[in-house]
Amino acid sequence: MPFRSLQSAENVQSVSDECNTVPGNACSHQADDQSSIVSFPVGGRIKRLTDVIITLFVLPSVLIIILSTALILKCTDPGPILYKQFRLGYRRRAFVCFKLRTMVVDSENVLKALLESDPESRAEWNLNQKLVHDPRVTPFGQFLRRSSIDELPQLLNVLRGDMSLVGPRPIIPSEAARYGDQLGAYFSARPGLTGAWQVSDRDNVSYEMRVAMDAEYVREWRFWTDVLIMLRTLGTVVDGKGCY
Repeated sequence: MPFRSLQSAENVQSVSDECNTVPGNACSHQADDQSSIVSFPVGGRIKRLTDVIITLFVLPSVLIIILSTALILKCTDPGPILYKQFRLGYRRRAFVCFKLRTMVVDSENVLKALLESDPESRAEWNLNQKLVHDPRVTPFGQFLRRSSIDELPQLLNVLRGDMSLVGPRPIIPSEAARYGDQLGAYFSARPGLTGAWQVSDRDNVSYEMRVAMDAEYVREWRFWTDVLIMLRTLGTVVDGKGCY
């Protein structure tokens, strides 16, 4: 094993605006050092060809799951079926990342109110950018998350070339500041539908450990590492361990 332990924006300008609010303009920090970013995404054409072949092979079955889930969402929960949010990808490119909606419609205001009124939740959010007991997540959304069905629409991102089947966890612009000198490694690869941190107890690891594992994955990439992560992802999805 080459490494030791293996979530709606309106327009693209909103991404640039958010980048400008990050201390030290971290969206360009390190990434401006072109020597730290490879000229072609990590894994090259072999990794890209593997992504396309596997995605096209599983797409018919996945579409049935997505359409069935979308019907249930439409019948049981008012609001959009898809959740769309800008993420940062290879060479700092912003792209729309797709997910099945797992939260209440007014999720941003719900989170804001919670963080303003609950110091413990605010500290947890600031530490990991996640909440174990998240009031925004619907009951059906909890099932979608534990089964990882909510992430299946990201196969469209894979086909479009925004993402890879395996890679670093896709981040929003405000997270870039937390990557520090590892940001160049992040921008050297397409973000992944799954990755090293997802198969390492998933969300039960610290944010800093996630960053370190993603950076190590990029620097030590091997084809068989991707194969192993995909196989381990199947097991992680089945037991739902650490996903919230």
